[in-house]
Amino acid sequence: MTAQQRPRDRMWSASYDVLIVGAGIAGSALAHALSAAAVRRKRPLRICLLERSLSEPDRIVGELLQPGGILALKKLGLEECLEDIDAIPTYGYCVMLAGSPVHIPYPEGYEGRAFHHGRFIQQLRKKAKEAERVEVVEATVSELIECPLTGRVLGVRATRKEEGAVEKEAFFADLTIVADGCFSNFRNKVLGKAALQGVTKGHFVGMILDDATLPIPKHGTVMLVEGSGPVLSYQIGTHDTRILVDVKHPPPPDLKEHITKNIIPQLPASLHLPALKALSQDRLRRMPNTFLPAIQQGTQHTKEGVLLLGDSWNMRHPLTGGGMTCAFNDVVILHELLLDDVHDLADWAQVKPVLRKWFWRRKPLASTVNILSVALYDLFGADDPLLEVLRTGCFKYFELGGACVREPVSILAGIEQAPFMLFRHFFSVALYSIWVLFTHPRRVGTSADGKAVLRRPRPDEWPLLAVRSMQVFYTACVVFLPLLWTEIRP
Repeated sequence: MTAQQRPRDRMWSASYDVLIVGAGIAGSALAHALSAAAVRRKRPLRICLLERSLSEPDRIVGELLQPGGILALKKLGLEECLEDIDAIPTYGYCVMLAGSPVHIPYPEGYEGRAFHHGRFIQQLRKKAKEAERVEVVEATVSELIECPLTGRVLGVRATRKEEGAVEKEAFFADLTIVADGCFSNFRNKVLGKAALQGVTKGHFVGMILDDATLPIPKHGTVMLVEGSGPVLSYQIGTHDTRILVDVKHPPPPDLKEHITKNIIPQLPASLHLPALKALSQDRLRRMPNTFLPAIQQGTQHTKEGVLLLGDSWNMRHPLTGGGMTCAFNDVVILHELLLDDVHDLADWAQVKPVLRKWFWRRKPLASTVNILSVALYDLFGADDPLLEVLRTGCFKYFELGGACVREPVSILAGIEQAPFMLFRHFFSVALYSIWVLFTHPRRVGTSADGKAVLRRPRPDEWPLLAVRSMQVFYTACVVFLPLLWTEIRP
């Protein structure tokens, strides 16, 4: 008999080994993983998964799972969650600049999946509900329960979503895990003085196109447009294609007019009519693009008895679609450490070293994905001439093919966990951008018939370009090195 079939034997309070707040990507996966692997313990864990609403969520992000995420999903025994949701295989990326495409395929034998976020979430929740000794409760968590003497978190207070429910019912646990997403209500409470404020780098405005044709089918398409951030598009169903338009602060007063006049004319012709139709029929929704570095938990500044997981703890820009890959990888590492290294979840002295191990063991993948997501956005969303030089150089670098494509896309896909490889390629792009600045034709005007006039730099222009080159390299350092520092520091 599963936990959902058993009658509730405590009206006013319940006690568990593990309490998970949030049945999203990370929370649902962790509940299933802890249950499935608990056979390694003398006594199986009793787990409670709390979620404010178990209805199918409707979000515009969390729709593309990279190959590295699929590998992690298989380790968790959850690969079947990708079935029966009309998920579309994805085989790489297409990046477009000024109407010219460059193909960036995943390494042979790897593929990602794109899907409606809500359908995937419901599959993960279904697996959590089916897991032994996992109780899934639809309830709104209002506060953490803390020991009045030590401040240790003992559980939460929540109100079930059912008629006649007890207000602020107590749910106790040896270990509480908060996975309540990017708008977490408990992040600052858990991290205390160590908490950082996320940096919002604009918003993605999303809509769904009907029966649209992408430049390269079953590939994520990144369109670099003038005067705006990147536009991202990928197929999420047989007839549905998601399009995300980057909007920086402050947003234009009329988003539909902005997209109609400034964005759609720069998209591939095959997307014009579907985009105009979606604008007239679909509701535009915005999602903040926030970067939040991970803070080491289990220190003197953070709460005992509780930890953060998923977007409530660490966020990166969604441009590269790495969020779910990081979340599943975090769950793989965390559940193994908790089951292997912690014999008593109520003993914080055993949990603390596990949190330190987890923090550093997740670094190779999480840091690489985090740095890449923000650095690429800064380049692709170039808003000054120096960044535009780097953006053009990055596009030309991908055109070289070979290792200039294979290794960067392996990082983006979550296949390679190599921060040094990312460092090497980023500064290779910076140096190649300088080479392009000196050797490639650039626009110097417009002809009478409206066509761009291109010309290579003359020798007399080289001294000025040398100064500009130093500025470009300095800009690359300003973009990359602070991101690197946020990820390598303790």
